[in-house]
Amino acid sequence: MSIESLVPHKGAMCLWQRVLDYGDHHVRVASDGHRAADHPLRSDGMLKAIHLCEYGAQAMAVHGGLLGRARGGAVKAGVLVALRGVQLQVARIDDLAGELVGEAELLMDSETSQQYVFRILHAGEVVAEGRAAVMLGEAE
Repeated sequence: MSIESLVPHKGAMCLWQRVLDYGDHHVRVASDGHRAADHPLRSDGMLKAIHLCEYGAQAMAVHGGLLGRARGGAVKAGVLVALRGVQLQVARIDDLAGELVGEAELLMDSETSQQYVFRILHAGEVVAEGRAAVMLGEAE
């Protein structure tokens, strides 16, 4: 299964490379693309930790896509509308060796919106976490 088929981002902007596991209320994804010299979110020669919010949002999108497929429906496009309680434990991520692992846990699911808590881990340690709300549009 291609992660690109589950999220609106394509190519290098599809930040997660593989699904580790998922269920009705959670997903775990992994990637080592944060070290790429041509990462599309890099600026000033580095990839800042604030971009882990996008990693979290895309983990949520992967889960939403997996849920849509499991329910026999089309994948609904979502728009990130709120971030709350975001905590970043590092200043940058391009210098972190090894994979990032993203975890998203579904807190609330309706026809028009979803709320998640997300965590991004490196070497088993949380480097970012927060809550996010997504407004859902039409099925793609």
